[in-house]
Amino acid sequence: MTRPAAIITGGARGIGLACAQTLAESGYDILVADLAETAADDLAADITARGAKFAYHRCDIADLGDHAALVDAAISAFGRIDCLVNNAGVGAVVRGDLLELKPENFDRTLGINLRGTVFLSQAVAKAMLAAPSGIARSIITITSVSAEMASPERPDYCISKAGLSMWVKNLALRLAPENIGVFEVRPGIIRTDMTSGVSAKYDALIDGGLVPAKRWGETADIGAVVATLAGGKLGFSTGSIINVDGALSVPRL
Repeated sequence: MTRPAAIITGGARGIGLACAQTLAESGYDILVADLAETAADDLAADITARGAKFAYHRCDIADLGDHAALVDAAISAFGRIDCLVNNAGVGAVVRGDLLELKPENFDRTLGINLRGTVFLSQAVAKAMLAAPSGIARSIITITSVSAEMASPERPDYCISKAGLSMWVKNLALRLAPENIGVFEVRPGIIRTDMTSGVSAKYDALIDGGLVPAKRWGETADIGAVVATLAGGKLGFSTGSIINVDGALSVPRL
C-alpha cells in the first residue's frame, strides 16, 4: 500500500514537531525542513518509531533559491508529496512601540513568515499538479489568531499572518478544481519555545479569563487538527479557517 508523504517546515520542535509526530502516526512518511543543524538524528529516531520513513532537509524558507531542492528532496525520498504543512515562522524581532518598528526587522519577519511561505507553497503546488494522485492532498498553513487580532507591540508579526490568511484564500480558489485541500489553522496561546519567555504574562491572562477554555493550548492540539485536515475527510471545506485557541478569538461583550 502506498503511503502518503508530508513536508513539515519548522518541524524540528514545537508545533511543527507535533504535526510531524501526529502525521507519522496517521500513516504519513515525513520530511522535516528546518534550520536546526543537530536535530536530525533525534528526529529520525522519534519519527521512525512511529512507523514512518523520515527525511530531513536543512533550509531557510526565506531563501527562495532552496525551494526547488526541498521539493526534490521529498520526491527523492518518497516519490511523492501529498501534504505540505507551512509551519516555519518567527516572532517579531523586537516587541515595542510600532512607531519605532525598523524596516530591517519588518523585512526579516515578512521574508520568512509570508514571502518564504507563499513561494514554497507555490513550488509544492506545482509539484503536486505535475503528479496526479488518488490520495488526498493538502496544503495546510499555520498562521495565528494574530492574523485577525491586533497586537500593536508586534505589528510586523500580525501583518505577516494576515497576509498569509489572504494567500490561503487565493490558493484555495486556485487549487479547489484540482482536489487539493487548502486550509488555514490559527493557533491561540500555545505552549512552545516561542512563548516560554512570556509564559508568566500569559499565565496571568489565562487566569484572568482571556481564554474561555481556561488553559494553555498544547502543540498536540494543533497536530490533531492538521492530521484531520490532511486526511481528506474535510476536503469540501477547503479554504476554511480553523481556530485552535480555546475560544480566545470569539468576540465577546
